Amino acid sequence: MSHDIPTGAQVRRGLLRPGDKVQLTDPKGRLSTIVLETGKVFHTHRGSFAHDELIGAPEASVVTTSGGVAYLALRPLLSDYVLSMPRGAAVIYPKDAAQIVTQADIYPGARVVEAGVGSGALTLSLLRAVGDHGSLLSVERRADFAEIAQGNVTDFFAGDHPAWELAVGDLAEVLPERAEPGSVDRILLDMLAPWENLEVCAVALAPGGVLLAYVATATQLSRLAEDLKADGRFTEPVAWESMVRGWHLEGLAVRPEHRMIGHTGFLLTTRRMAPGTPAPLRRRRPAPGAYSEPAADFDEAALSADLAERDLSAKRLRKVRREQRRRAAAADSPNPPEERSGAGADPAPAPDQDPAP
Repeated sequence: MSHDIPTGAQVRRGLLRPGDKVQLTDPKGRLSTIVLETGKVFHTHRGSFAHDELIGAPEASVVTTSGGVAYLALRPLLSDYVLSMPRGAAVIYPKDAAQIVTQADIYPGARVVEAGVGSGALTLSLLRAVGDHGSLLSVERRADFAEIAQGNVTDFFAGDHPAWELAVGDLAEVLPERAEPGSVDRILLDMLAPWENLEVCAVALAPGGVLLAYVATATQLSRLAEDLKADGRFTEPVAWESMVRGWHLEGLAVRPEHRMIGHTGFLLTTRRMAPGTPAPLRRRRPAPGAYSEPAADFDEAALSADLAERDLSAKRLRKVRREQRRRAAAADSPNPPEERSGAGADPAPAPDQDPAP
């Protein structure tokens, strides 16, 4: 029986080989990511080992440095890559990306549109979900973010993904040009004012299609929910957030970790009604004062400043792109220089920390 190998699967299965990314974990749980190369040496302040000791070995092998320190070698998971990849914008956390893929029902072969690509973290999860035979149109209005996302996606999949199309511009202008009315299965919005794009989303979505928005503040969430209800072409919106708390496991000393991943953003979902069919009104008794004030007006520049969103400087962009080129060169060069922990390797942030852009 033959099986089609998905894009990029050839570097995440079987024995470790040259060009594979490998995540090394030391006895204290500290992480470093390297790219295996024949003849290359990984150095730390407590000894070194040759990449050749891992090449040809099964995944989840242990290699010991000349100083006697043992490292566990595994191919990094998607969540590991997202938290350590070069970035210009803050990424959507793996916990939220997992919720988005599930709650928006992203399936193989789906026609998906995302607006607000950032550094491409969610894009990776979406491409994994739609597969080679689906389609993902990613719209990013900032060319510098789009450039970084392009580099991260290409690096992760070891080349261009056949289902992906990246466009720079505003969703309101790009979507009508790239998608026929009623042809899109899922639309995902990660932007400051998603309510401004309800019209183009309603036109592009197929009946029953899912619209999901990721917003940072409760005021954004309220404004979007009320505008969806007023629009009449969408079902009753549903909103939630998720928080993750790790646990310390040591014998009988099992307890919650001191730190957790708390609020990162709100997720809201709704579905497109059939054309000409108004959404049924939900019978509810509103809380006193719920509609006593008009919806808040938003100034995007002011909201961006409040959320500490900043323009990517030319210096920062050069640094990020230089890091992406270094990763690509490490995979392509037959005789790269020796690699040193903390300099040539990429330390991964702790899973309960928000990596600074």
